[in-house]
Amino acid sequence: MKQIAQNYKSGELAVLDVPAPACRPGGVVVRSLFSLISTGTELMKVSEASMSLAGMARSRPDQVRKVLDQVQQQGVVTTYKKVMNKLDSYTPLGYSLCGVVTEVGRGAEEFKAGQLVACAGNEHALHAEYNWVPVNLCAAVPPGVLPEHAAFGTVASIAMHGVRRAEVQLGETAAVIGLGLIGQLVVRLLVAAGVQAVGVDPVADRCRLAEKAGAAVAGSPDELDQVLTELARITSGRGADHVFLAAGGSGNGPVETAVRLARDRARVVDIGKMKLDLPWNAYYEKELDVRFSRSYGPGRYDDKYELEGVDYPAGYVRWTEKRNLESFLDLVARNELEVATLIDRVFPMADAARVYADLKSGAIKAVGVLLEYPVPAPDAPAPATSRVLRTTAAAKAPSVRANEKKSAVSVGFIGAGNYASSMLLPQLAKLGTVRLAHVATARSLSAVNAQRKFGFTTASTDAEAVLSDDSLDAIFVVTRHATHARFVCRALETGKAVFVEKPLALTREETDQVAEAMAATGNDRLMVGFNRRFAPLLAAMRKGFGAAAGSSVTRYLVNAGPLAADSWYLNEEAEGSRFAGEGGHFIDTLSWWADSLPDEVYAVRGPEKGDVTATVRFASGATGTIAYLTGGSTRFPKETMDAIGGRRSARLDNFKTAAVWSGRGKSSTRARGGQDKGQQAEMASFIEAVRTGAPMPISVDSLLATTRATIAVGESLLSGGPARVLAGRQASGGIGERA
Repeated sequence: MKQIAQNYKSGELAVLDVPAPACRPGGVVVRSLFSLISTGTELMKVSEASMSLAGMARSRPDQVRKVLDQVQQQGVVTTYKKVMNKLDSYTPLGYSLCGVVTEVGRGAEEFKAGQLVACAGNEHALHAEYNWVPVNLCAAVPPGVLPEHAAFGTVASIAMHGVRRAEVQLGETAAVIGLGLIGQLVVRLLVAAGVQAVGVDPVADRCRLAEKAGAAVAGSPDELDQVLTELARITSGRGADHVFLAAGGSGNGPVETAVRLARDRARVVDIGKMKLDLPWNAYYEKELDVRFSRSYGPGRYDDKYELEGVDYPAGYVRWTEKRNLESFLDLVARNELEVATLIDRVFPMADAARVYADLKSGAIKAVGVLLEYPVPAPDAPAPATSRVLRTTAAAKAPSVRANEKKSAVSVGFIGAGNYASSMLLPQLAKLGTVRLAHVATARSLSAVNAQRKFGFTTASTDAEAVLSDDSLDAIFVVTRHATHARFVCRALETGKAVFVEKPLALTREETDQVAEAMAATGNDRLMVGFNRRFAPLLAAMRKGFGAAAGSSVTRYLVNAGPLAADSWYLNEEAEGSRFAGEGGHFIDTLSWWADSLPDEVYAVRGPEKGDVTATVRFASGATGTIAYLTGGSTRFPKETMDAIGGRRSARLDNFKTAAVWSGRGKSSTRARGGQDKGQQAEMASFIEAVRTGAPMPISVDSLLATTRATIAVGESLLSGGPARVLAGRQASGGIGERA
């Protein structure tokens, strides 16, 4: 299928061939008829992509601060790779469309195939021929509403939520500053609600359009006195009860104009993205109530609502994203809201790159621009969820007999997020013994980005396509934590070698299922991404420490730091705790250091949410303490490890330096070429084991014991006492037993 995307590094905007989305539970696949170009939000995004790196930095100082913190913790090289990986990727455009349901997923039975729907979401209602859309971001279009009008649904919901934030009442007066697409819709909604409106915008045509929609008067900032005169007339000199800031840009003019239009104690609602340097005296003297309007309404940025379909009861939240979308469609159906005059131009989707360029340059001056999609023939096949890259460089490796070493290992990836794309795939791509054959991701562009960067032969949007690919020798599972155990079991059943990023599992039941899958299939070719034991600096430190490591006492301090507000790690109910997701790294490192499996753990919580301090006792008698803390400085090193035993001491400082003290001597080592946490050696070891049939780099008993110990930490936190770790492949039912 076709999708519009932009590369933030090069600024290129293109119509790409991508795999169609697979239908997943909780949503529907929608074939687009019309999608709306947001001439405000999207053009701002397109403009940012054409900036230099310095320009991007100036426009997003918040992101610059994050990058500087990462440099301090992870080093320049690692941070640069991650930032460039994000920038040098195609990103989607679009968030408002109307289309026809073609496939219904489990849990989305309120919709049916062939139904006309309006869709929302900057990750779901994209400028693409087909989209998978969750149920709470999809609304049925009533009879009589044209699809090109329904395509305005998302942007209209943004305007509607802004009007609701003002709590307007019948007979009041409002001023709208900025008469672009959002402002025009705000004017129409106010008029429909019985509120008199005035408008301000520097473009005369937009002012006239607002007046035709029912505004009492609209004028440019140079004509503000005329607007104020009319406003005084219709309000008996009081001024506007509400002022809506629907403008953009870096100037402070809209904020200052709002004061002149507002009455005493009026409400000022910010809908657009602009400079907000509030003149204190003016806002104080009128005691203005400044409010923000967040996107389409309640539910926005809440994964439980948007992705999992958990609705808010109407008694508590009357107007959600979906209800705003439905309300807009109902107003249009009852001819109480008119959007036809907002449509300036309709272009074929194939011309999208030129349309964006003309909008950006000003060659096209428009408020509402729609993209129209081709209608497939009745007998046309369903869109393919896989895309094959036609290139001789990605030719299939020659087959080999079972008793021979493979000349190249054919690899498939399920998931290709930022970690996989910046830390694993670059290492695999360097190996001459790897053929990157198949990648599957939930989002079409993620698969195409991985294919473009690393040369995968096939890109898919369905994990089953990778699992059923008989050409593969190994399958990598690099998805969200809650899916790991399920994909691992399924991959083991195929008879292929399996690499899964940590954690292997989140619960005792999932761990047992993996062990049972290995027993049932006879396939124990499993590796978990515990990469730190492969770090060259740490390996050198352990060698220098010698046999004393087996009975040493270690302390591993992890300065985990706070999570971003939109991080999926915060969804502990679905994805497990932060320690459940990451703690296995450190337990595995200490287990490898002591050359012994964990036997018992005892854990306590810290002062911040997510803080864990866990003491691990190993079968050899060695002990280790892991302090996983979230409240430290973001500029402090992320990981430090100390070890004492056999009259020796050792320290690892954030994989940058390592030292061993023995007798009166000290040996120090410094990392060359930046921080190396072992991914390169880890990938090389795994691939070589698959290629030659040698044992996996980490034993299955160790992988299972580390996983069980990580889960036991969580159970120790709940019980308040120590928890025994039962090792071995048949240790079902005993995880977390009190010691």
